[in-house]
Amino acid sequence: MTNSTVHLVKLSAGTEAVEGLARWQASAAAKGPDGNPRHVTRMWPKREAEVLNGGSIFWVIKGLIQCRQRILRLDEVTGGEGIRRCAIVLDPEILRVTPAPRRPFQGWRYLSTTDAPEDLRPGRETDDALPPDLAGALAEIGVL
Repeated sequence: MTNSTVHLVKLSAGTEAVEGLARWQASAAAKGPDGNPRHVTRMWPKREAEVLNGGSIFWVIKGLIQCRQRILRLDEVTGGEGIRRCAIVLDPEILRVTPAPRRPFQGWRYLSTTDAPEDLRPGRETDDALPPDLAGALAEIGVL
């Protein structure tokens, strides 16, 4: 039996734009020993096989899902206090997606493939980003 795919959705706290996420992930503090960016979290996904079957992490920036990154693997790391944590190791390529509104939440959530925003069409990745308020309003009425 083949596992289905599930994605994760996560708030990028304190990030103002996709470019800010990219800058953070390019820093040494965000990279693991292999040089790939990673996000360390307290919880280990119970649906690990589905996440690792082509899943991505979709980043919420300023109330909108704006981009995603492929999840390469999950590594166990131990924090300074000796607690086991999960490092979500990410492909360095950040792919912009059609903006989709998302209310604030803590931690990460699962996101089905049917509910995941689509990647922007080729050629639109470098379009100037709309202001978050405008992009959110347009997404809510189905224009984006």
